[in-house]
Formats: sequence, structure tokens, C-alpha cells
Amino acid sequence: MKHILFFGLIVSVLLTSCKKSAKYDPSVKAALSVEFDNIVGGSDLQLTTGSYTNAAGESFTVNKLKYYVSNFKLTNVDGSTYTVPQDDSYFLIDESDATTHEPELEIPEGEYKTLSFTLGVDSLRCTKDISERSGVLDPTATGGDMYWGWNSGYIFFKMEGSSPAAAMGYMYHIGGFGGYSSSTINNIKQITIDLTGRGTAQVKANKETNIHLMVDVLKVFNGAANVSIATNSMVMFSAFSTTVANNYTVMFQHDHTEN
Repeated sequence: MKHILFFGLIVSVLLTSCKKSAKYDPSVKAALSVEFDNIVGGSDLQLTTGSYTNAAGESFTVNKLKYYVSNFKLTNVDGSTYTVPQDDSYFLIDESDATTHEPELEIPEGEYKTLSFTLGVDSLRCTKDISERSGVLDPTATGGDMYWGWNSGYIFFKMEGSSPAAAMGYMYHIGGFGGYSSSTINNIKQITIDLTGRGTAQVKANKETNIHLMVDVLKVFNGAANVSIATNSMVMFSAFSTTVANNYTVMFQHDHTEN
């Protein structure tokens, strides 16, 4: 009888332990915010008033900064992945509007080790009927300044400002999804952030979790290649746009996670 009771006690302890270890329920959705904190080098980005210097020694201001982020995907510590439904996965970060800096996602409970997203708008959505492009993808929703009517395409990344190096200032409007019926410039960029070094995202219902990213726009000038404002003050749908796009892929760094 004692052996039976002892065995029952062990089973009870094991069951309780298993219940406690089931920290997350993947069938339950929970909130995760991703903060895009725009900076210039080691300084906070101050629109219009801040003065900064690039690797070419050119001083500049940033008067406008907007970019699309989309198609979010997260990798769990167990190796499984979750892709946010596409219709809920398009956001426009606008430095002048603080309400846009923290996109909110709804994902299954779990502990996540990587965050991936697209900088830009994928080719499939770019070519869909305009009725299927609502919210921040509505070409008229942002005053039309993130869409090329003449080129029927989105501006993925827009940065404008002044500089003594260019009398008219600089203007970088970067887009290009690869073309519809023929191959053209493709500046869609995939960004993957490793969260393990500064805190995985422990997402659970009824609590707030925030992945805080620092976005260093100085990398636009000082990335894989140095970009001179004097030499390239206006960059839009041209071959050089790929240089700017390659530079800004490295501007995202994980600062910390608030769990």
C-alpha cells in the first residue's frame, strides 16, 4: 500500500512539473510590438534641427524619413516559425509621426529568437489590384508621397534633407520591386535580426512584449559603400539606387527586448 501511495505521489509531482513547464500555449495569440527607434550614428534623430556628418565629411540634416516594413516572421527557440498574415503585416514608419514607430503584431505565445521582415513592399502586393491595397498601401493614404504614379510602384524608403554639399539638398526615394512584365531594379530587402544576444522575445497573453530596434540612418551614407551627397544628391529609380538600398539593409540593430 505504501509503495502504491509513493508511486502515486511521484506521478502527481511529474504531472505538476509538466504543467508548470508548459509556459506558453501556442494556440493562444498575444501582442508583440516592434519599435523602430531612428538615430544618426550615436545621436537621436532630430528632424530639420539636427546636424550630422557623413563619412565623406559632408554635414547634413534630415527633414523627412519614411519607410515601409512588411511581411514579419518570427522564429521560435524550438525552431518553428510563425509568419504574420500578410494583410496584417504592412506598416509605414514615419519619423514625424510617433504613433507609427511601434507596429503591433499578434502572434502565438512563445519564446522567439529571431525577427525577420521586409524593408519595402513585396512584388505580389505591388501588382495586386488597387482594391486590395488599403491602409498604408493606399497610394492616396499618405498624401501620395510614397507612391510613384508615373512608375506604378511604391517608394520603399524616403529620406530628404539639406546639406552645404548640394544647393538643392538631397533626396533619396528608393523603390523598385523587380518589374511586372520585364525585369527591372529590385530593391526589396529582407532583414533578419538575431534576438538571442540582447534578450529573446517572451510573448504571452495579458502582458506587453516589445522588441526595441535602433535604426541608424547614417548607414545610408556610410554602409557597404560610402555615398557622397555632392556626387549623388538625387537618387530615385536609377542603377545607383541599389547602392543606397544595400547600405540601408545594415541600419537595423537589436537594442533590447522588454518582456
